[in-house]
Amino acid sequence: MPWLALTLEVDAAEAEAVSEALLEAEALSVSIDDPLAERCRVSALLDQRVDAAALVVRLFATPPRYEVGTVADDDWVRRAQAQFPPMLVGERLWIGPSWCTPPGGGRAAVTLDPGLAFGTGTHPSTRLALAFVERTVRGGESVLDYGCGSGILAIAAAKLGASRVDAVDVDPQSVETAAGNARANGVVMRVAAPDGLAPALYDIVVSNILAQPLIMLAPLLAARTRASGLIALSGILDSQAAEVVAAYRPRFAARVARSEDGWALIEGKRR
Repeated sequence: MPWLALTLEVDAAEAEAVSEALLEAEALSVSIDDPLAERCRVSALLDQRVDAAALVVRLFATPPRYEVGTVADDDWVRRAQAQFPPMLVGERLWIGPSWCTPPGGGRAAVTLDPGLAFGTGTHPSTRLALAFVERTVRGGESVLDYGCGSGILAIAAAKLGASRVDAVDVDPQSVETAAGNARANGVVMRVAAPDGLAPALYDIVVSNILAQPLIMLAPLLAARTRASGLIALSGILDSQAAEVVAAYRPRFAARVARSEDGWALIEGKRR
């Protein structure tokens, strides 16, 4: 079948970040042309069902110049597979696509293929959040993944023994994808739009979205976290972390816990 080819013209300094964002969103493969020039072209292969224009608007505050075309069928699956190797998280978790075999040895295995929702574990913000889940879910906890994307964090929590896992997202495609990924992994979790979330308090709340939405969500996420419960926030640039911490400190003992490749993880305990 034909595929969509999205090509964006960006500053070379932004090319790697744009590439990662596209891969974590809906791109099956991404390449960077002439990365040593001041301006370069980032080309992404998309499923033909993706609204490329809407994707650009969602990813960029100020959309760059871009073109959308079609390409003939090719062995794109093999190319995409090469960009999503499996990964180990801490001592207890494995994340990998369906064409890889989990290592065994007692690790909880989350099988997740790249697709039409954010979250395959390759982006630093997702890795940071996964590491938090691996450290804190010991069994029996209630967990809320707010802005679940592919459902990777919620599925990991369920695999690690959380007794109740709920996941929400404002994007209907993400809700559908997360529910499908949960079924494929054999875990039970509730997936819904935010207004479909039943009243409940949670031992652990995780949210891997963006800094400004997280700031706005501070009262809501606090209201969902039980006393002494834990929260983890990611999708935050190091330069944005102080502002996010300030928004949560009235309700949480919040701090920047870790940083990776310019992305921060904020952890907090409900006051």
